[in-house]
Amino acid sequence: MITTLINEHLINLDLTATCKEEVFSEMARLLVAQGKVSDEQQFIKDLWAREALDNTGFEEGVALPHAKSAAVSTPAVAIGISRAGIDYGAEDGQPSKLFFMIASPAGGANHHIEVLAELSAKLIEEGFIAKLLAAKTPAAALALLLEKKEEQAAPVADKGFIIGVTGCPAGIAHTYLAAESLERAAKELGYEIKVETNGSIGVKNSPTAADIARASAIVVACDKQVDMTRFNGKPLIKTGVKAPIKDGKGLIEQALKAPAYVADKEDKKGEEQSAGGGSGDLYRFLMNGVSHMIPFVVTGGLLIALALAIGGHPTPSGMQIPEGSMWNQILNVGVVAFKLMIPVLSAYIAYAIADRPALAPGFIGGWIANDGSFYGADAGTGFIGAIVAGLLVGYLVRWIATRNYSKMVQPLVPVMIAPIVGSLFIAAVFIFIIGAPIADMMTGLNNMLLSMSGGSMVLLGIVLGGMAGFDMGGPVNKVAFLFSVGMIASGQTQFMGAMACAIPAAPLGMAFATLIGRKLDVFDASEIEAGKAAGAMGLVGISEGAIPFAARDPLAVIPANVLGSMTAAVMAFLFGITNSVAHGGPIVALLGAVNKPLLALLCMICGAIVTGVVAVALKKLRKGKLAAVPA
Repeated sequence: MITTLINEHLINLDLTATCKEEVFSEMARLLVAQGKVSDEQQFIKDLWAREALDNTGFEEGVALPHAKSAAVSTPAVAIGISRAGIDYGAEDGQPSKLFFMIASPAGGANHHIEVLAELSAKLIEEGFIAKLLAAKTPAAALALLLEKKEEQAAPVADKGFIIGVTGCPAGIAHTYLAAESLERAAKELGYEIKVETNGSIGVKNSPTAADIARASAIVVACDKQVDMTRFNGKPLIKTGVKAPIKDGKGLIEQALKAPAYVADKEDKKGEEQSAGGGSGDLYRFLMNGVSHMIPFVVTGGLLIALALAIGGHPTPSGMQIPEGSMWNQILNVGVVAFKLMIPVLSAYIAYAIADRPALAPGFIGGWIANDGSFYGADAGTGFIGAIVAGLLVGYLVRWIATRNYSKMVQPLVPVMIAPIVGSLFIAAVFIFIIGAPIADMMTGLNNMLLSMSGGSMVLLGIVLGGMAGFDMGGPVNKVAFLFSVGMIASGQTQFMGAMACAIPAAPLGMAFATLIGRKLDVFDASEIEAGKAAGAMGLVGISEGAIPFAARDPLAVIPANVLGSMTAAVMAFLFGITNSVAHGGPIVALLGAVNKPLLALLCMICGAIVTGVVAVALKKLRKGKLAAVPA
């Protein structure tokens, strides 16, 4: 790749710049003069934007400024040398003398990543930097860059097998420099090695279970989060990404002498909880989606709750805020966050599986899954559909990204081919395969409720409450809600009374569960915080507050939600609770929308207690069973 992106006219062996800003300007002019960059100022602006992520100054006086920019018409690499050196902000505090400026078109292939990977091999060659700094002419410098070093007979790789993992926050230069250093060090020491790179174009070269099983040691040189549980029981050393660049051999030797890695408490907890829902990887993928979704649930839920509690009043069509009120704008902001939470869940599940190429189709799939208008349903598939969309997209994109492609096609895979194919695939799945059954199911459930409306109130409470607690805003919940709203028009307000009591059972119940489960070690810190927000949402009848818990541990939380909502609905029918507005939760009781507010609150409290107790009991039971299984 580098051979096609550089020429003698892009090399300046005597920069006059005395500071970082001047280096950028002087080298950018080289690119402009060669027709590689059309807008110098825009390109420099994009270089600074990249610098804001992480300084591109490295050790030994080398700097690698780079950017993907709309101002780049043709990918290229400019090289500059400052004889005096400038203060570039390198971590070792030394002045930078050798600069590689990589220009890559916005929206195009990841040329800068490929060039950085190639440069990594050159930069760690013994004596290469000194030779390049000593070059007298651009032609000599270019020859050094293009020189193919003869492979020397390396020690036979018969001492064992090493696994390396590298990754830096930006996922670019250090990632590949560290990987190259580990590979070279292992080769010199006589070890076979496989290095996983966690770069900006995705996770590449991941070790298989068989690789891990035969590994003599693991070197994790990463400044970003990676899955550590897979290395449990293996000699392992964990350090920063720059460590192998400085001393790859020493790091491998330390790893070989290191004690066996023992997954910490949080890692083990993740493994235990994953046992009920599939593999550890599947649990990790779900948790990535849930952790990114929680801020949207909390932000949207609390803004909506605040707006309705202060600015709203009950009407036959639900809680309403007067037009023109400031609280209406706050409500709208909360609604935006709520609309985004399901696509975010889907997108970051997909992202955890297949990295950035899966992000766009994950968002698109989550949005379609949550919008029933795409497939003729009155409601989307909710968080369950989002999980399905995220998993389908993630595995498809990962499969696409790991195929063997020609060098011409490979750069297009992560930025164009995989996202487009993934988006079209998930859209087709929901519109043409999942959509029709969902719409038919909603129609069938509504007809079932209509047929039961004149029968046993206890049975109807069980069914209506169970539906309310099942998917929290999904199609099953929506059918029960819309059925109850429709019955208000015919004067039968007892159905909405039952729904008003059943709706808050899930979020209030999970708030109660985190309160009583705090000392039982069944919830982590993020769940406890989410429980506080769920409680606030439950007070104003927002069932979605329980979604993060259900998405994280559906086998324990969904049954608990269903039982609690059933309890509240059955009690409401037995007490003769009625509700004349299309909303639920304690707020409608406190604002006088129900006929028996104190009894309605009692129903909600009982439903929440049942939900909380059952959720904690199921979580504790499953945890106890897992602990009893021999390691």
